[in-house]
Amino acid sequence: MPNYRISQTSLNLFLECPRCFWLKIKNNMKRPEQPSSTLPRGMDILIKNYFDKYRPSPPPELKGKIPGTVIPDQELLKKWRNWRAGLQYIDKTLGNSIMTGAIDECFVDGDIYMPADYKTRGTGLKEDSTKYFQNQLDCYTFLLKENGYKVNNKGYLIYYILENVEENGTAKFKVDVIEMKTYPDDAYNAFKKAVEILDKPMPALNPDCQFCNWVSDQKN
Repeated sequence: MPNYRISQTSLNLFLECPRCFWLKIKNNMKRPEQPSSTLPRGMDILIKNYFDKYRPSPPPELKGKIPGTVIPDQELLKKWRNWRAGLQYIDKTLGNSIMTGAIDECFVDGDIYMPADYKTRGTGLKEDSTKYFQNQLDCYTFLLKENGYKVNNKGYLIYYILENVEENGTAKFKVDVIEMKTYPDDAYNAFKKAVEILDKPMPALNPDCQFCNWVSDQKN
């Protein structure tokens, strides 16, 4: 079995469409890129710097909303944030295939480690906003656990929601914290299935995937 390196983001793709995942990993055939704003990426960097300014305390607006403090080891978190050198898990039973994840933030309560991820939005939360990030927090919890850190199967989404732009271009944000139960076993099971599918023929066309149908139309 070949050695595969699968990121948490690629696992999201696998769960959405095994065929698109197979094409990306095996043939380097990626989905067409859609126009996107650089604002979320810029905000992500600014929020990271903002958290680092207060470390090891959380920013004032988060005190009392998440147990414990942000992880005090800045250099360790810097490594975890890097998708090339971040948290990794190597599975010898799967040809030394690797699961990777680049974590935004981690809270520590005593000896318990809890992953957190920043999200920015221009509007308020919808009822199903969190379901898209379940696998992300599942993977982070799994990776923390497999690297020897004690977890309590909880993770946090920290939403910065734009409320208003005031004088001199000052933006005002509302901050919402969502605590989520995490399922590290689900993350591993998805990883295992994803690796195994790569050594099989290309999965069948997914009728519910617009990208699968786009590729099929191009071939035809």
